Amino acid sequence: MINKSNEYTRRILSFPAIRPSETVSFLSLITALIHLGHSIRDYKPKTFFTNRKNAKFLMRLVDDLLIFLEEIRNGDSRFAGSMVLSLSELHFLFQKVLFLLEDCTREDARIWMAAKSEHVATQFRVVGRAMAVALEVLPFDGGDEVREVVEFVRKQAMGFRFEVEFEDRGIMGQIVRILEQFENGVVPESRDLKWVLENLGIRSWGECQIGVRFLESEICLEGQTEEMRDLPLLSDLMGFLIYCRCTVFEFGDVSTAAVGGGIRRNDDVIRSLNPEDFRCPITLELMTDPVALATGHTYDRSSILKWFRAGNHTCPITGERLISIDLVPNLALKQIIRQYCNENGVPFPESGRNRDVARSVGNKGSVAMKLVAGFLVGRLVAGTSEQQKKAIYEIRSLTKTSTFNRSCLREAGVVPPLLLQLGSWDSSVQENSMAALLNLSKNSRSRETIAENGGLVLILDVLKEGVKMEARQHAAGALYYLASVEEYRGMIGENPEAIPSLVELVRAGCDHGKKNALVTIFSLLKCPESHWKVVSAGLVPLLIDLLPSLKREDLITDCLAVLSSLSEKLEGAIVVLYAGALPIVIDLLNSCSSRTAKECCVSLLLALCINGGSDAVLVLVKNPSLMPPLYLLLTQGTSRASKKASSLIRLLQDFNNKSNLSMSGDTSQITTIHYVH
Repeated sequence: MINKSNEYTRRILSFPAIRPSETVSFLSLITALIHLGHSIRDYKPKTFFTNRKNAKFLMRLVDDLLIFLEEIRNGDSRFAGSMVLSLSELHFLFQKVLFLLEDCTREDARIWMAAKSEHVATQFRVVGRAMAVALEVLPFDGGDEVREVVEFVRKQAMGFRFEVEFEDRGIMGQIVRILEQFENGVVPESRDLKWVLENLGIRSWGECQIGVRFLESEICLEGQTEEMRDLPLLSDLMGFLIYCRCTVFEFGDVSTAAVGGGIRRNDDVIRSLNPEDFRCPITLELMTDPVALATGHTYDRSSILKWFRAGNHTCPITGERLISIDLVPNLALKQIIRQYCNENGVPFPESGRNRDVARSVGNKGSVAMKLVAGFLVGRLVAGTSEQQKKAIYEIRSLTKTSTFNRSCLREAGVVPPLLLQLGSWDSSVQENSMAALLNLSKNSRSRETIAENGGLVLILDVLKEGVKMEARQHAAGALYYLASVEEYRGMIGENPEAIPSLVELVRAGCDHGKKNALVTIFSLLKCPESHWKVVSAGLVPLLIDLLPSLKREDLITDCLAVLSSLSEKLEGAIVVLYAGALPIVIDLLNSCSSRTAKECCVSLLLALCINGGSDAVLVLVKNPSLMPPLYLLLTQGTSRASKKASSLIRLLQDFNNKSNLSMSGDTSQITTIHYVH
């Protein structure tokens, strides 16, 4: 029997119907078939966005067949055995009908189903003809009325033409004309856009937005196929919908829920996950293309394929032998990993295939995006206050995940007017402007434009005195990207307000704000002049107090990385030691599940031993809980972690051996240990 959850897990216009087992009993088969028939009949009140006549025709046929199916379930079972083959075929076809109905009524896929209306009509025709064949060979010796019903359904299924409807052709024809206008750089008439949207039933910003999200997910899926034949059309349609969303619908159409959903829809999910779950169990690297095996465990595609090519046919985690080595893309996890990277200033390592996909976008959609960029910048410069607010929000949304969108908006001149909006006392305007600039700062040329237009000072002002904490944390994120340029890193560090404001964000910000502040501070520490400024701002005792209470292991890792960087200098190591770091770090080394955090613990301990002197070494030597995790990292950690663990073990053993020699009275082999930077 078909699982209703398929509508959420299968790709649209895919039909993973399953034929019943050959050993299924007649009663179980007919009961499941009737259940499927009722599910199809229940689609009567649904709104069909394409192929209405074809869908409703097949629904009527299935409704008529239910009379026959009920009859044979309750009647004479003499022909039960001989009917199983035909009924199994009907069960298989009913699943396909239900998949088609689900696709034709999906609200987020309206424009895609209109574009594929001819393909959908063909699928209806194939299923209808197959139903006629299954009924033709069905052995049945029931009453005349029931036989007449079966024959009527068979003839109807064979004779119906299953054509693309006039309305569907009209909608797609108008979309094609508008896309051709985009390609020629012509701005389409607003009435033509509204006609298409009205006929698709898209009447609000929110409905347009869910269509954009659907197309984004389809583009991601299509990029994982070998042919990628639908990719240009998907990209063109997404450009069309984005253009409509930005130019047709006013800001009043954007509800608070829609705005919040568009920006933070996965934040709660991300907070509930351990970022270490984003790493492949084989390579321990961040997954760029997560795929699931039949055992339910997820790996990065490249690493699991290497595992299989090496002759292994088991799940690396469970050791279970795999009957099938089919890989199922874990798109939900990929989207969460991508958003986690975007929100936390972590570069998302696109796979080679994804980079190829980015180059394959439809030309018409690309031109549409350039027209959108010009429109939004025009509204930002000369629009009313409400038009400016909507333009800023749209810019934030468009720059969030797309490198191409960022490039189009930068070329359209979006940076200077956005910087002017940072001084607004309207909290939403300031927050969205700052978030958009954060997204734009991921582009190297945008960083240059921001700096040339006085953006460093303006962003630092938001960091210090932003109307809302959200704006401050976005400012810290933007500074992280700007600090990747050595010249700007020095300019930020020289500003007397920068480091104290970042430290304050670590103290008072939410996890997201703490994350942005910590990675920015870590970047600033590449300038030697910033070390003492960070120490003077009181960050070290703040981090030591913070570490035991942190739940997110990525934040723990960031804190340890900053402390380790500070401890690479003698002055920093002394401050870290006197703040009481050692017992906390040792405890984290034993308790953290994150291998990255463990490596940071070892790096910090090693730096403290080298720069902190024998006092630090003596504490570690006397702690019996330290050696087991060190030896574990030595054998199971990354090559870098293994080297650091080895260095620390050797240092502690040398100290211990020399201490034993001193206690035994043999001082001839003792050499003074010097801990220098």
